[in-house]
Amino acid sequence: MPGRIGVSEQTASVWRTATLTEIRRETPRASTFRFAVPGWPGHVPGQHLMVRLTAGDGYTAQRHYSIASAPDDSGHIELTLDHVSDGEVSGWFHTVARPGDRIEVRGPLSGFFAWPGDRPALLLGAGSGVVPLMSMVRHHRARGLALPLRLLASARRPEDLIYGREYGAETTAVFTRSAAAGVPVGRMAAAHVAPLLAQQPPGGWEAYVCGSNSFAEHASRLLVAAGQPVERIRIERFG
Repeated sequence: MPGRIGVSEQTASVWRTATLTEIRRETPRASTFRFAVPGWPGHVPGQHLMVRLTAGDGYTAQRHYSIASAPDDSGHIELTLDHVSDGEVSGWFHTVARPGDRIEVRGPLSGFFAWPGDRPALLLGAGSGVVPLMSMVRHHRARGLALPLRLLASARRPEDLIYGREYGAETTAVFTRSAAAGVPVGRMAAAHVAPLLAQQPPGGWEAYVCGSNSFAEHASRLLVAAGQPVERIRIERFG
């Protein structure tokens, strides 16, 4: 059974200078930040990195962020960040950062949540939890992979759905607060998950769940109730 992707400790321990090249608004509270990173060793979809900001007086702040972009050889990576109220680092990104600014990054980190594109993937994400999952979707498209991939993406409202303009037939959006006329509103439920488990691809799904603690617990229970083996559920949670 597929397991953890190996991560080079030597590579992951190196701090690299990343130059901000582009900022794209995704939702009223989330933006994507594209960086040029000379010497970037490449990553596997689902991995994350450490970001370090250093103030003029030497004070530093560090945070872990999932990588949103698919692996390629462009020397660029993308991070998509929510603007967290009173967030020290996200606040800098959303109110101060401009193209040309430089930060430090270290990674890629973590092999547990990584998906190299070698098995069918069932992805469940809520809010900014879709960020590492979008790296998987983009990788799947860029490589033209024939392996099945499905994404259930939950957001409060259509305008809050990160990457909303980019999703295709592989994605089902679930809205918990409001939606367009005729679109059901409510929490992700068995009705969303069970049909995907009822018609599994050969070898079954490898499930990836990312979101808040409450969403991760809820989505995991839905998967297990629908018949997904516990040992084939990978969870990345925050908050």
